[in-house]
Amino acid sequence: MINRRRLLTATLGTGAGAAGAGLAWWNNAAAASSATPAEMWAMRFERPEGGELVMAELRGKPLFINFWATWCAPCLKELPEIDRFHHEFSKQQGRVIGLAIDGPTPVRDYLRRAKLGFPVGLAGLDGTDLVHMLGNLQGALPFSVMINARDQVVQRKMGETSFAELVGWSRSV
Repeated sequence: MINRRRLLTATLGTGAGAAGAGLAWWNNAAAASSATPAEMWAMRFERPEGGELVMAELRGKPLFINFWATWCAPCLKELPEIDRFHHEFSKQQGRVIGLAIDGPTPVRDYLRRAKLGFPVGLAGLDGTDLVHMLGNLQGALPFSVMINARDQVVQRKMGETSFAELVGWSRSV
C-alpha cells in the first residue's frame, strides 16, 4: 500500500510539474511575438534634461526598452552594458531607450554622475502600467523588451541583461 501511495504521489507531482512547465513555456512562446499594445505608442514621458520622449516617434524601427530605477542595484549594474549595446544597435538603425520607474530627482542625480548615450524617460506610474502591458505582471525590475520594426515583442526579460545577450537579441529583429 505504501509503495502505491509513493508511486501515485510521484506521478501526480511529476504531472503537475510538467503541466506548470508547459504552461510557462506556452505563455512565454505566445508573448514572444505578440504585438505591442497600441496604448504604448500614444505615451509621452518627460525627459530628465527637459523635453519629452514621444513613443510614437520610435515606431517602425527596432526598439529596445529597459525599465529601471535608481534603487534597483541590478538595474544600475546593467546600464553601462545597455549603453554599450546602444552604440552597436544604432549602427543597425535600432533604438534604445530607458524608462525610469522612479522619481525625477533621484534619476536626475544619477544621470549627472553616469552619462548614458540613450534617451531616458521619467516613466513613474505610467511606466508601471506599461511594464504590465508588455507582459511583466510581477512588476519587478529590471525589465527589458525588444520590439521589431513590425511592432512585435520578440524578446523580453525580467532581470539583469548583458551586452552579449543583447547583441543576440538584436539578431532577432
